[in-house]
Amino acid sequence: MAIYLTKESKVLVQGMTGGEGMKHTRRMLAAGTNVVGGVNPRKAGRTVDFDDRAVPVFGSVADGMRATGADVTVVFVPPAFAKAAVVEAADAGIGLAVVITEGIPVHDSVAFTAYAKRNGTRVIGPNCPGLITPGQSNAGIIPADITKPGRIGLVSKSGTLTYQLMYELRDIGFSTCVGIGGDPVVGTSHIDCLAAFQDDPDTELIVLIGEIGGDAEERAAAYVRAHVTKPVVGYIAGFTAPEGKTMGHAGAIVSGSSGTARAKQEALEAAGVQVGGTPTDTARLVLDRLNTERDTTRS
Repeated sequence: MAIYLTKESKVLVQGMTGGEGMKHTRRMLAAGTNVVGGVNPRKAGRTVDFDDRAVPVFGSVADGMRATGADVTVVFVPPAFAKAAVVEAADAGIGLAVVITEGIPVHDSVAFTAYAKRNGTRVIGPNCPGLITPGQSNAGIIPADITKPGRIGLVSKSGTLTYQLMYELRDIGFSTCVGIGGDPVVGTSHIDCLAAFQDDPDTELIVLIGEIGGDAEERAAAYVRAHVTKPVVGYIAGFTAPEGKTMGHAGAIVSGSSGTARAKQEALEAAGVQVGGTPTDTARLVLDRLNTERDTTRS
């Protein structure tokens, strides 16, 4: 019941010894994440105590992978060092790099996402909350105690809306929730997650959260129409945003009709996606759709 992250995942934290890295490593461990090490070349050889767990610090991602078999890294380094951190992880051959850092220059994001893809490393983010498979593992900053394991897959540009939908649908639960980030350039798209959820036998319904700016949601709608057979429910943030303004995320720029919430809603609905007017309305649509699907199955 998961995509990208399971209880078997072994997680390194680049930047674990910094303030944010320490705080969120503790939270990840409390959620059951198998954090096997941190990475800081200046503190290699030390250990950091997190309650009842001592986590070793390695001088590089490659050292950490050799010692622990890690296959995931979570990046909590400052923006100026994020590109180097992801390139290092990709050079080491890690499978998944979750880049939490915000404020990374776009040209750096273009460079490291392309480099990682060429080296076979999936990047989630940057400027994202990470991903969680409830009851199994949590890589990033998503609160682990607001939902439970279930059969809904969620992919979202917005961290806050990720949390709200997780909470609104906590009685149903989620297979995996992926916050892909809202920057203009991200390593994993809505389409990537739609494809993974479509192939996951334990995901029954997919929730797609988008926002104004760009054409990611329109492209996702075309993919749903062509390839997704599972029910999809959507929500688009930004219906009241003025045109021509940058709103919230750096990628949320609207010009004319391109990138507007209305255009995205129309594209999704044309592909058979039900789109809620509010997060709460979206949660209601999910519940209605699940009930309808289950009634149909029983009959």
